[in-house]
Amino acid sequence: MDKAELFARFEAKDPRALARALTLVEAGHPWGAELLKAHRGRGNAKVVGLTGSPGAGKSTLTDRLIEEARKRGEKVAVLAVDPSSPFTGGAILGDRIRMMRHHQDPQVFIRSLASRGALGGLAGATVAALALLEAFGFDRIYVETVGVGQSEVDIARVADTTLLVLTPASGDAVQAFKAGVMEIADVFAINKFDLPGGERLILELKSALELSPLRPGGWLPPIYPVVATTGQGVEALFEGLEAHHAHLVKHGLLEGHRLERARFEVESVIQEWGRRKTQEQSGQALIQAVAQGRLTPEEAALRLLAPVAE
Repeated sequence: MDKAELFARFEAKDPRALARALTLVEAGHPWGAELLKAHRGRGNAKVVGLTGSPGAGKSTLTDRLIEEARKRGEKVAVLAVDPSSPFTGGAILGDRIRMMRHHQDPQVFIRSLASRGALGGLAGATVAALALLEAFGFDRIYVETVGVGQSEVDIARVADTTLLVLTPASGDAVQAFKAGVMEIADVFAINKFDLPGGERLILELKSALELSPLRPGGWLPPIYPVVATTGQGVEALFEGLEAHHAHLVKHGLLEGHRLERARFEVESVIQEWGRRKTQEQSGQALIQAVAQGRLTPEEAALRLLAPVAE
């Protein structure tokens, strides 16, 4: 389809046009940037970020949360940010497989994005994709991260509500304390609660939360035991996510979240631009100069930025 047709079909809420637009945005195509600029700021979706270590059951839990949202008549989108193949740059987990029972529902849209090695584990196009999904009219958007590196910290800058998924007897709690995730999670879900060690993990989390400062507005993160495979506890968890969103609205905190999301997007663009510049011939020369001690990293970075500054 040409650009005019793409724009018209996007305005008409054609899912195929949305899929095409997301592909263009992820690829950095000018049409994608133009479409995004024309539609940014439309919509008012509730953005929930899910993070946690691989194997915690995030995709299965997301599937159940989609179900809860649909029960309430919401139009739902999911962005699954997968690790990238080192060869093709494409997503390799394909978490959409676990949500296939929703594929015939026209009110559910599921899309994988490749992290492409982004620091923090979030694709640079994640926020741009969120803006398109909001403009398309989705009521709720779930963003599921790879759950490695610093993705937990980054998702808190992108989502309105950050849900940390842990499992019993896996050492997740200790890792959460080390990575500082305790400080950014708004809601905790103990998945696979039918396994031994669930009650102990809840006690560990409560003890840790007593030592950590309250979230903005005095929010104390709740802890929900769930078994995603059976749906046990998922309805209560969904209501907990709703309660946090109501808290943000009550205390006027949503606007701050939107600004932080935009800041993250700008930083991602700068990061990606810088990565590309260092791989060019001029950038290689500057890197060699740093390695030989003839330039400091700061001086090299300023020289890379000089063309933009001019």
